[in-house]
Order: sequence, then structure tokens, then C-alpha cells
Amino acid sequence: MTHVARSAQIVVTALLVGVLGQFLFFDVGLGINFPLLIGALLLAAWLTVDPSRRRPRLADAWLPLAAIGFAIPIAVRADRSLLALDVLGSLALTAASMAVLGGLRVVDRPLGGLLVQGLRVLGAVAGWAAGATASALRGLPSGSLRRGLGRWAGVLRGLLIALPLVFIFLALFSAADAVFAHWVERLTGWDLDLGGAIGRTFVALVIAWLAGGLLAFVAEPGGSEAERQLMGAWPRRPRIGSAEVVTALVVLDLLFAAFVILQAAYLFGGLDTLAESGLTYAEYARRGFFELLAVAFLVGGLVLGAESFVRVRTRAYLTALIGLVVLTLVVLASAFLRLRLYQDAYGWTEMRFYVMAAIFWLAIGAAIAIGTILANRSAWLLHGMLGLSIVFGAVFNVIGPVRFVADQNVGRILGSGLTGGKTDFDLAYLIDLGGDAVPAVSRWLSDRPLPPEVVQRITDEMAWASGLDDPRNEAWQAWNLSREHARELLGR
Repeated sequence: MTHVARSAQIVVTALLVGVLGQFLFFDVGLGINFPLLIGALLLAAWLTVDPSRRRPRLADAWLPLAAIGFAIPIAVRADRSLLALDVLGSLALTAASMAVLGGLRVVDRPLGGLLVQGLRVLGAVAGWAAGATASALRGLPSGSLRRGLGRWAGVLRGLLIALPLVFIFLALFSAADAVFAHWVERLTGWDLDLGGAIGRTFVALVIAWLAGGLLAFVAEPGGSEAERQLMGAWPRRPRIGSAEVVTALVVLDLLFAAFVILQAAYLFGGLDTLAESGLTYAEYARRGFFELLAVAFLVGGLVLGAESFVRVRTRAYLTALIGLVVLTLVVLASAFLRLRLYQDAYGWTEMRFYVMAAIFWLAIGAAIAIGTILANRSAWLLHGMLGLSIVFGAVFNVIGPVRFVADQNVGRILGSGLTGGKTDFDLAYLIDLGGDAVPAVSRWLSDRPLPPEVVQRITDEMAWASGLDDPRNEAWQAWNLSREHARELLGR
């Protein structure tokens, strides 16, 4: 296939994906439409790539399946925070899948290779679609394409020019004349309006542009000159002397050690916090976990940066670096205890769930960091953290954070015999969590002899918070299992 023909294929395929995208997403909520679009994009990439490269390496073959695997829960869960993570994860895995279909290695690339590869994908999305479009348009008026189309070439070009104009004028005439709009709707089934036409066109073009860039990237054989230049730049990156890095690490180790000693004395040892800080032990212990979590994240970045830019990995450097990671584990233990005490007192929230998960993610990541540092394989630390993130994401989708939080809080109130109240049971918070919390709140309602008007008000609030009253969620493209289950429970 010639370059012009390949460019034309990419442009046409991208436009088809764009039309499908606007049909799935314009003025429609998230649901089954997202996995459908991801599946269509991966299928389009597989059809675009040269047949000789359709069998990815075994180490990378799981990436397209993982991209679809993170897209499917968007049609299953109604957990807003989880859906945001799933969307980002699925898009990242789709981009990685495009790199694989483009003939590049992903899983067994070191840190520098991953950074270069990410820049290549971003560059393709930003500009390569324009190149493919220009190449395809240059081939339209002449050459083999013109000879193949013969005398119909001019007619086809005229139709391509007329169709968008007809669509725009139909929308304008429909907006101006109700009878004309009625006949258009009867003949075509379209409810045309100018705003909708502009919005649909914009959505289609944006999706087509992104898809075209990814498809152009897939069609380009791997190992291009640009990639070789970027890969050559990573080994030439600036380095920092060992003395400077060791000095900075020792200073940080001393600071962390002082904090750990105080934690051992007051948080774990139970010394009098009231006399020292003016706070009771409960007040002292139930604060600070967000800040300690930020400390751990910063240490992770420092470890990755030190391993990437230190000039020589001396014994003193390794000792100071591993010491910082070990002290960070104690900081994470302090954050865990503080959060656990807070959670025991006030119950679960979605934020506390994710903070608790982040503490475990960082603790496991710290163990991975120690292993890679000792083995001099820190270039693969990012791979370990990304793989750990995929595992945690899969666990989140199995558990369902909102459903877990709602179940825990409802079980806590039903098992304790408490009568409610904001401190013990925040019903308004659970309702605001949306569709995944409906089963737990329904269980709480069935255990309470409430007046019918109160039950109706709570039911209406749950329906609103779950998006059941949103017309954008009524289309089949927005079908979602949790919303349908919530609709069934509230209908009872």
C-alpha cells in the first residue's frame, strides 16, 4: 500500500471513529459507550497496522486486554471517583497498546525508554494526524486514485463539499420553520438543531483528530530516526555528583529520624501529648495523615530522581537512600495509625478509603524500591509501581469503593444500635455518593419504620444523586449496570 493510500485509509478510519464517537457521547452520560469506543479504536488500529506486525510480543500482548478490562467497569459501576480512575487508566493502557501495535516494546523498556515512548505518542496525537490528512488530500485530485475513480471523481468531491453544507442548512431551516422541521423529522428521524449540529461536529472532529494521530502512529514503523535521537539523549542526561546527593540524603535522614523518634515516644509510646502540644491523644492522633502521605509521595519522587541522575552509586549513597526509604515506612505506619483511629471514631468516607489504599500502595512500593536499589535495577522501579497500580485498580473495581464505604457505615449503624445523627451516621453523605450506595441505603431504610413521606423524600434524593433523573443517562449509550440496579431498588 502506497503512502498516499495509507494516509487516506487513516483519515477515513479516523473520521468514522469520530462519527461513532459523537453518536456515542454527544449529550449522553458515561456508560457502555466508553468500552464501545475503546474497542472500536483498538480494532481500527489493528486493521490499520501492517499484517506482519499484528502479533505483539508476549510481554506486551496483555495491554489491549487490560485497556478493555478497565473500560468495561465504566458500564458496571456508578462510582464517580472510580470511574475517573478507570477512564484515565483505560486511556493510558490504550495509548500503550497503540505503541505495541506500532511495533514498539513497552513492558521491557527502562525508564528512559518509557519517557521517550510517551513523548512519541503525544507527538503523534498532536500533529501526525495533520500530516496524514494533508498527504491524503494531496492524493485526491491526481494519480492512481483519480484514475481509479474516473469520471466519478468530480462528483464524489462535490458530494463531500455539499454534505456538510446541506447538514448546516437543514439545521437552520428546521430552526426557522416548525413545519419544515416536522417533515425533516418524519422523513429522517432526526431532530435537528443548530446548536446540536455544531456540538456534534465539534465532538466528531476532536475524536477523529485524536484517533487519526494514534492511527498514524500505529501505521509508522517503529524505530524511527526521531526515536533513536530521543533514546540517545537519555544516556547523555546531566548527572549530579555523589557527594551532593549523599549530603542531601543524610540531612533528610536526620530529619526523618527525629520525626520517627517523636512518633515512637508520643504516637506509639503513649507519652502525654496534652502537656507537650496542648492536644489530647485523640486530637493529636486523628490529624496529619494527609500531610504524611504527601511526604511519602515526595520521597518516592526523590528516590526515582536520585537513581536517575546520580553520577556514581557509592556505598554511602546506597546506605543513605535505603535509610530514607526505611524511615519513610515508619512515616507510613504513623499515617496508617492516625487514619485508622480517625476512621474508627467517625466511620468510612470515600476519601479515607483512597488514602488508606494509597498508604498500602506506597508501603508495597517502598519494598519494591528497596529491592530494585539493592539489585541496581531502579530503572525498572517505575514499571513496578505502574504494575502495582494496575493491580490496585483491578481490586478497586472488584470491591467498589463507594459500595464498600456505604456497606461499612450502614453495617456500623445497624450493628451498634445507634439512632443516627451526623457524627454517627451521615445519611446525606451516603445519598450523595450515588448509585453504588443505593443498595446499602435501601437496606438501612428497610430497617427503619419511617413515615412514607420521609421515605419518598429520601428515595427522590437518591434518584437525583444517582443520575436517574438525568435525561443524558436514559439513552442506551449510557447504559450502566449499577444505575439500572439502583433504578430497580428505588422503584420498589
